[in-house]
Amino acid sequence: MPLNSTRGAGSAKGFGFTAGGAKIYDIEFLVVAGGGSGGGPLGGGGGAGGFRSSTAEVIGKNIYTITVGGSDSNSSIIGDDLSFTSNAGGSGPSYQGGSGGGNPGGSGSGGGGGGGVTHPGGSGNTPSTSPSQGNNGGNGGGQFTGGSAGGGGGGAGAVGVNFDAGKNGGNGANSSITGTPVTYAGGGGGSAPYGGTGGPGGTGGGGPSNNAAPGTPGDANFGGGGGSGARASPFTPEFGGGQGGKGVVILRIAASDYSGITTGSPTVTDDGSFKVVKFTDSGSYTA
Repeated sequence: MPLNSTRGAGSAKGFGFTAGGAKIYDIEFLVVAGGGSGGGPLGGGGGAGGFRSSTAEVIGKNIYTITVGGSDSNSSIIGDDLSFTSNAGGSGPSYQGGSGGGNPGGSGSGGGGGGGVTHPGGSGNTPSTSPSQGNNGGNGGGQFTGGSAGGGGGGAGAVGVNFDAGKNGGNGANSSITGTPVTYAGGGGGSAPYGGTGGPGGTGGGGPSNNAAPGTPGDANFGGGGGSGARASPFTPEFGGGQGGKGVVILRIAASDYSGITTGSPTVTDDGSFKVVKFTDSGSYTA
């Protein structure tokens, strides 16, 4: 049955068709949300966009609206009998003097640096899904100078690394929905102390943090978190974090079932007896 489905009594399934004659078939789908933006100087890395996949029944002639989230935005596939959303990654905070931590999301952001205390990473898998759509960000903290750094953003496959253990963004997760394994939804790297080396982004499109430069954006259509910005000293210009990478929605449909009716100009490729429909911008699919 479709996820979150409601179906009237007059459309009972039989031999692959509804009572009204509409075809019923399965589609597999991957929904990756937009990654969270990285924080400013001494900030936390952006969390990766939520990573969710499943298979559901669809009903012929129903229209399924596809939303592909940009930085800090959700992605989804929604129709009359299907509602499936992945949540944006948590955005990375900038320097934090005394309290607070990273922001929650599909994967949580890293905590910000500073204040002489530990700032916890943001919670991943927020709101909660099963299986989990992402992981927590790493802790940030340390003194204002000499040791302050942000934590790495969480990724779909691993938590972000703490400020005192590398600041790496968490690695992403693999999907073979296109017929080839691809890694999506890596977390952004956390910032380093002034003059230090920032954390690398996680595999799957996470952007690294850069010293004395803006953070690198997450990779577009991978849902990677943005890397934190940094500056060389307290007296040099501040640089902001990189934007989160845009998400993606991919459908895998048996070629014999594929309707060919879409909006939004997705890329359609063949993988054996299946059609792979990749949305890098919002659109729709009519079953």
